[in-house]
Amino acid sequence: MRRRTLAVTATAAALAAVLTPSGPTEGAATAAPSHPTGALTGATNGAAPESDFNGDGYADLAVGMPKATVDGRARAGYVNVVWGGPDGLGTAGSARVSQSTSGVPGTAEADDLFGTSVSAADLNGDGYSDLAVTAPGERLTDTGTDREGTATVVWGSPSGFRGGLTAAKGRADERLGRLLTVGDFDRDGHQDLALSTEGEEGGATRLRRGPFTTGSATDTSFVEDYDFGAARALITGDFDGDGGDDLAVTYKGMEIAGTHVLSRASGAWQRIWSTGDFGSAVATGDFDGDGTADLAIGRVQPNPEAGGTFCENRLGGAIAVVHGKRDTTLGGEVGCTTQSTPYVPGTAEPEDDFGGALAAGDLDRDGRDELVVGVSHEAIGAEADAGAYLWLAEGPDAALSGAAFNQNSPGVAGTAEAGDLFGAAVATGDYNGDRLPDMAIGAPGENARSGGVWFHATRDEGTQPPVTSVTPARLGLSGAVEHGGVLAR
Repeated sequence: MRRRTLAVTATAAALAAVLTPSGPTEGAATAAPSHPTGALTGATNGAAPESDFNGDGYADLAVGMPKATVDGRARAGYVNVVWGGPDGLGTAGSARVSQSTSGVPGTAEADDLFGTSVSAADLNGDGYSDLAVTAPGERLTDTGTDREGTATVVWGSPSGFRGGLTAAKGRADERLGRLLTVGDFDRDGHQDLALSTEGEEGGATRLRRGPFTTGSATDTSFVEDYDFGAARALITGDFDGDGGDDLAVTYKGMEIAGTHVLSRASGAWQRIWSTGDFGSAVATGDFDGDGTADLAIGRVQPNPEAGGTFCENRLGGAIAVVHGKRDTTLGGEVGCTTQSTPYVPGTAEPEDDFGGALAAGDLDRDGRDELVVGVSHEAIGAEADAGAYLWLAEGPDAALSGAAFNQNSPGVAGTAEAGDLFGAAVATGDYNGDRLPDMAIGAPGENARSGGVWFHATRDEGTQPPVTSVTPARLGLSGAVEHGGVLAR
């Protein structure tokens, strides 16, 4: 059966020599760059991108660095926001946000891990994206050793970030916030935060309801728990087609595991779809173009207590795509993809981590979302754990196919080296304002774990531009550790 042809499949051959990054740098700036007001027309579908913190019409990329040193305090953590612009990421500077930034609540302390999870959404309805960021290592008392954890919201504005508030506080040794996703789960018109916790006897998912205003309550409500385990990934999507936000969770405990969709449309949380298979990453998009949301589960594994699995062949990692269906929740067929699948580049090998990171977007604007797949432990030649990423699209037979890239691919900046972990995190967004979502690829092991992000601009026709690197050195960042390991999406 004929498969869908991607413009990107010719990219590796068509791209020219590796680009040496150049251009302006900006260190710990908090102000937004100045762009012409006409740049607003560059927003996808004529609306402001979800991650446009300064309202200039370009998506920005928030990069969490929870292990970074701040003011001499190890692992206090900060977030580096790389501004989008006409030339994409890396040419318009960046901003650094930490608990030492003026207006941001809290104090940067050792092992806070601020930046463990980051998300972008307009949380106060002013038209500018805001930054939600967690610090699961935060201690809320000066005595004891408990790590309660916090979630913070930092406000976006035309001049960049302008302070924020503590949105949620964990309870004793709860370590709130390793995972975070945003959505209006209770259908009240206000965005909410779904957050994971990880305690000694198991973790849970909790909800911090909106609105987010100065002085609003910081407590959270219970969603569900996982006996001697924890949630491994969260994603927001409309999986039942009712127009409201649902929550998809994949989790693993001592004797429990699975992936399910939860809805709060009735006022109480209900599981509206479930499987015993679990994974390490999830993404949602309309991969088959039928108008319903599909769910991709990366690094999928079977629950040993349940019969059957979506993917019998899982060498090196597998991705299960569970399709949506009209008038039900994820009621369509399920496809399984590995690097042994025909037309998927690469070779399935143990510990590749195929599907360990996932993101989705309609990269060629054809009405179907594509899947961006990280393969962070892929060996490139003799270089172990150098890493790669793939751009995969679904054909009419539900099979995925596409192209693969690594730092030895023509036109991709850098050189594949052992331990780079290229593809450990992936994200999509219209970072250059051309109405086509682009890709951001994290490589937290680059340059002795200083890390970096690669900007892959997409084109629906013509010569593909080079894939450029956006490193801490280029951005003038100090104390960077594993830049690119956490990307907002």
